[in-house]
Amino acid sequence: MELLKLRVLRDSVVHNQEMLNVDDFLSHQVDVEFLETLAKEFKRRFEGKRITKILTVEVSGIPIAVMTARQFKVPVVYAKKGKSNFWSQEMYTAKIYSFTRNEDMTLRVPHNYLSEDDNVLIIDDILANGSNAEGLMEICDYASASVAGFGCVLEKGFMTGGRMLRDLGIHVESLCVIDSMGPDGIKFRE
Repeated sequence: MELLKLRVLRDSVVHNQEMLNVDDFLSHQVDVEFLETLAKEFKRRFEGKRITKILTVEVSGIPIAVMTARQFKVPVVYAKKGKSNFWSQEMYTAKIYSFTRNEDMTLRVPHNYLSEDDNVLIIDDILANGSNAEGLMEICDYASASVAGFGCVLEKGFMTGGRMLRDLGIHVESLCVIDSMGPDGIKFRE
């Protein structure tokens, strides 16, 4: 998506060869109209698949997941990374490594939000090492839910996540793939 590439070049900050800050339009400050355009593209790319739920990880995945869920007219479920004193129900859990936070975490989704009747589209903002995706797929497996595919706004093509998901036979749709980034700028996959 050329529009997305232009936005990345204009409004993101490269911290180093692996870290990209997209806070200005995708996470902390959310450009809703722009995300609606991206969500419509996910709808187009996964057209024909029977989607019953959109699944993501808090916090940065929620805005694009919500906009995508609107396109499919299905609920969005997000995995929490922390514990809560208010939860009394049973949880599906999966351990992940957070690339951004550089720490191990546990994802949690209440049992009553996913079932064997669900065909889940996993949506996330950025795909790097694939840990979030693996954790969410593990949770779907525990719930006996099917995974229809994985969509991300930005894929760091120089990292292992996309290759790992594709090797597992997952239908992956990345709206933009970055092949490298650093002092010389950002290079996109054509």
